[in-house]
Amino acid sequence: MRILIVYMTHHGTTEKVVEKLMELMGKSVTDVVNLEHDSIPDLSRYGTIIIGGSIHVGQIQLGIKQFCRDYKQELLNKKLGLFICYMNKEQGMQEFENAFPGELRSHARAAGLFGGEFLFEKMNFMERFIIRMVANEKKSRSAINYPAIAKFAASFVV
Repeated sequence: MRILIVYMTHHGTTEKVVEKLMELMGKSVTDVVNLEHDSIPDLSRYGTIIIGGSIHVGQIQLGIKQFCRDYKQELLNKKLGLFICYMNKEQGMQEFENAFPGELRSHARAAGLFGGEFLFEKMNFMERFIIRMVANEKKSRSAINYPAIAKFAASFVV
């Protein structure tokens, strides 16, 4: 059965993670939907659905939350994976719990906390200012956890 990855990205980090997941899970069996601009296909075509997004100011994108609400019953009948990209290591688990409904978290075969990136070249002035003040970061930095992505993908590959 096919795999569907549903995601949203703000500066492109989640998209990098999705590309890595596709590579690990098999591009020939994996479809991808970026909720920002793609339409949602018929979910009955998929045995596995993976949902992910990035955390900004402690919250995942509203489109991810809405997708989870709108399709919750269908998602509870699938092999499910949930992931976030985030940079606040101390708050990672709390941010994951805030991102997805409890029923979906309990049902998920895998939960991914994949780290993230500060990409100053893609941020607007206000975002750069906030990151400098709150996270004490002054330049771009990547902290994507590729081993965690590989472990997550392995839970779905037969």
